[in-house]
Amino acid sequence: MFVKKSQGPRVVALPDGRILTVADLPAPTARWVASRKEVVVLAVQHGLIGRDEAMRRYGLSEEELDSWIATASRHGRRGLKATAVQKYRQPTSKT
Repeated sequence: MFVKKSQGPRVVALPDGRILTVADLPAPTARWVASRKEVVVLAVQHGLIGRDEAMRRYGLSEEELDSWIATASRHGRRGLKATAVQKYRQPTSKT
């Protein structure tokens, strides 16, 4: 098996002590569940892959990736669940 040469790091250490590697990234055709969304968000936040690479690889819009990052920052993995949309992604009122 040949490994494609990449520009960035292959391994990053997360603040909680976990290690995230390129091998941990979900397949581009994988069904989106909260845990896979979280891995993509962590990979982007910690420089394992770039934003543009993540959007290209997974067919995400900039708005979708930004919403995943914001939701994960506010609510963690629970907020990334599709069933939690109404609970965690309510528009904020400015009153």
